[in-house]
Amino acid sequence: MKPRNVWHLGIKELRGLWRDPAMLVLIIYAFTLSIYTESKAMPESLSDAAIAIVDEDRSMLSGRIASAFAPPYFVAPRLITTSEMDSRMDEGLETFALNIPLDFERDVLAGRAPAIQLNVDATRMSQAFTGSGYVQQIVTAEVSEFVAGSRESDDPPVELVLRARYNPPLDAGWFGAINSVIDAITMLSIILTGAALIREKEHGTVEHLLVMPVSAAEIMLSKIWSMGLVVLLASGFAITVVVQMALQVPVQGSVLLFVAAAALMLFATTSTGIFLATVAGTMPQFGLLLMLVLLPLQVLSGGMTPRESMPDIIQWIMSLAPTTHFVILSQGILFRGAGLDVVWPQLLALAAIGAALFWLALRQFRRFLS
Repeated sequence: MKPRNVWHLGIKELRGLWRDPAMLVLIIYAFTLSIYTESKAMPESLSDAAIAIVDEDRSMLSGRIASAFAPPYFVAPRLITTSEMDSRMDEGLETFALNIPLDFERDVLAGRAPAIQLNVDATRMSQAFTGSGYVQQIVTAEVSEFVAGSRESDDPPVELVLRARYNPPLDAGWFGAINSVIDAITMLSIILTGAALIREKEHGTVEHLLVMPVSAAEIMLSKIWSMGLVVLLASGFAITVVVQMALQVPVQGSVLLFVAAAALMLFATTSTGIFLATVAGTMPQFGLLLMLVLLPLQVLSGGMTPRESMPDIIQWIMSLAPTTHFVILSQGILFRGAGLDVVWPQLLALAAIGAALFWLALRQFRRFLS
């Protein structure tokens, strides 16, 4: 193996990528706008939900309930009449409409169980699902405090102090941004290497390589380092500019350690891309294989759902996937400030999985060339 051949073949791959505008647009979108939009559109968090209140009681308790709905979960409530409630809901102006009936405070103090009507626009599925629970908790808390007395005179025997580590505001967008970067690294590295090989096969340049004094390992390594370098630079830009500057997500650990871990991750995923490209005959077939591979890697790796919540057999199978270990060390480094002494088992697992995938891809690539 000659490093010079690997270098020049890699430069050829970079020139081919530069002449492919569709791939360039995909890279720019995946590491900029896609990360930003996914972070801002996390369905688990309620943000600026529109709510209207019909206050027929006009009492101290009803005013206290209305003032409890505040940003960032809700916009300032709009006070409307009963006749406006249905029409505004039909027009989609509010997601929630709370109707406080007449004599509500009197019935509460008398020990009765008056009902408050909550109308929900269920077409806004994400806000309707989480927001109805928020409304119920707010109303219940305000009524309980009002009945028991003021906050100062009603001291509970035990006080629960909540300290949320690593994500004090409990902002789901922080995790969404990091998971989006991980997904982009996985997706782009597989696509770029696989598309580069299939593009050469469709253009007939594979035959040119066969008559040159280069080996299969040199051809494969050239695609790995060139496409991996592009994704690595793009991921570094995404973490520094998009995540830290644009989204204001604090990074606790070392970005350089994350980049080093991403390099090991790219060694495994680019080998996977070459393996899939040798199995697929055409670009449409390669796209179908991507759907079968990317979905499990992204859904079952622990980024969307904790691995502890999955069945044991799924956890064991996904421990063989590089994305599982990359998600663990990425969250440990970027959120918890973990160092090399903490994430070295995941780095070792990534190196072992990458070596195994490289060996399988090289074996399949030699068969493909022959």
